[in-house]
Amino acid sequence: MTHAHTHAPHHGASHGHHHGHGADGQAEILDLDAEVLAEHTASITAWLPLQTSPHHIVDLGCGTGAGTFALLDRFPDAHVTAVDASAEHLQRLRTKACALGVEERVRTVQADLDQAAWPDLGSPDLVWASASMHHMARPDHALRTVHDALAPGSLFAVVELAGHPRFLPADAPAERPGLEERLHAAADRRQAEHMPHRGADWGPMLTAAGFTVEGERTIAVNLDGTRSETIGRYATSVLLRIRGAIADTLTADDVTALDRLLDPDSPHSILRRDDLAVRTERTVWAARRN
Repeated sequence: MTHAHTHAPHHGASHGHHHGHGADGQAEILDLDAEVLAEHTASITAWLPLQTSPHHIVDLGCGTGAGTFALLDRFPDAHVTAVDASAEHLQRLRTKACALGVEERVRTVQADLDQAAWPDLGSPDLVWASASMHHMARPDHALRTVHDALAPGSLFAVVELAGHPRFLPADAPAERPGLEERLHAAADRRQAEHMPHRGADWGPMLTAAGFTVEGERTIAVNLDGTRSETIGRYATSVLLRIRGAIADTLTADDVTALDRLLDPDSPHSILRRDDLAVRTERTVWAARRN
């Protein structure tokens, strides 16, 4: 998970990515993120250097289920224990599982993984953590706990985001060129205060926790959004989240330009633009317990 992300500092290991404006909008972004980036998530699950097909998978910080459902699809004989701090995210995940007819293959566990004692997650042969490790207050403790839970030879997949996706051309909007880069710079500064591990290189930390890193892969995302109503909604939701987190740091002119983009009734609305794209990167580390 990922992974558009204005992260709230209070979620522990929740895949609850977004700052301000309530849980419904947060869950909506996770759902849009899953839909827009589904092919890229599937390519990561297909790349994992597994020795055998897993039977029990744990999805740490599962959010509304982007990773859970990609893993269920990739490994049809597996079941997934989906762990998150948010009861609302887990309820949305269960609702989706029922709609897809896979509820018998999913168990949800509500837990704050910053607590010293974790719930019993069984003995998984694959643990997946997408855009959730950087939420941990003590990621070194979490990595060691995962190491001890895995059987020898089993795999831990950590997916990290390069940052918020970009949607607009560099010269947009016409009256305030470069607006999106200024928004991202402000959001990155604010997030660095709360989540120093966002965008981290997890390789050395995995090695320090006793894992052998068997592979690392960076996937570049560059999707044409010109004919996609979903990408328009995704861009609007992400920029609305960023606005909620950093509006107090912006110039008045930038706030005005951003609000025009976010107003669905404005002729300048991002939903009316024909030059949108989704540009971001995700890096995955595959680490084996010896």
